[in-house]
Amino acid sequence: MSPMGMELPRLRSGARLAPWAPLLALPLALAGWELIVREARVPVYLVPAPSRILATLWAERGLYLQATGVTLGEAAAGLALGMGVALTLSVATAFWPPLERAIMPLVLLLKAIPLVAIAPILTLWFGFGPLPKVLMTALLTFYPALVPLMTGLRAVDPAALELLRAWDASAWEIFVHLRWPSAWPYAFAALKTAIPLALIGAVVAEWTGASGGLGRAMWLAQTNLDMPRLFAAAMILAAVSLAGYSGAALLERRARWWSPEEARL
Repeated sequence: MSPMGMELPRLRSGARLAPWAPLLALPLALAGWELIVREARVPVYLVPAPSRILATLWAERGLYLQATGVTLGEAAAGLALGMGVALTLSVATAFWPPLERAIMPLVLLLKAIPLVAIAPILTLWFGFGPLPKVLMTALLTFYPALVPLMTGLRAVDPAALELLRAWDASAWEIFVHLRWPSAWPYAFAALKTAIPLALIGAVVAEWTGASGGLGRAMWLAQTNLDMPRLFAAAMILAAVSLAGYSGAALLERRARWWSPEEARL
């Protein structure tokens, strides 16, 4: 058999194993973590063992489930607000390009302000309810969504654009048939970037002042040097962030109507 023929079965087997690689890597990483902590006898107030963290999660599953629901609600509302404002502004700049020069200095100025400084101000203005958390999350997700959306609406095929203009297509027709389909990959890239940031924004806002949520649970655990509870909340955040990213990636594959060849892959 030729070397090329020998390589093909290896490539096929590697492709079959690729989807299972993350599922295999996580247990191996946790097992290595457990082994190192036990063998090195690391104090629990520094780095708890995964078994201790999972035991804490199970023992207080009701508390963590409620806290996760609070943080998820705030993050989802803030993500929707941030993405919605970014989409509105990017569409407006597509129809009226001078608007970009007017709003970008303000957007960059807002981006330059540390969000950890904004969170206490929002808490003072709007109290300890969900509103400051939603606004904080929207601020954190707005800029990473705005730039890809604006880029996507401009990243059109010049030949197709000239053809539509030659056919005397209106600005709305160019947007519907060319700019909007071209922006879809960028929109999903923005969504996959913004989902983890939404969770971070909600947690940071909860850290500065809240009556519930994972950020509040992490703050209480850190104050009491209760590392198992702190790591348990962090594990939940990582799992939710990974699930959100995977869901967005799955939605992207399902929504590839602009490229039937890729959708069939």
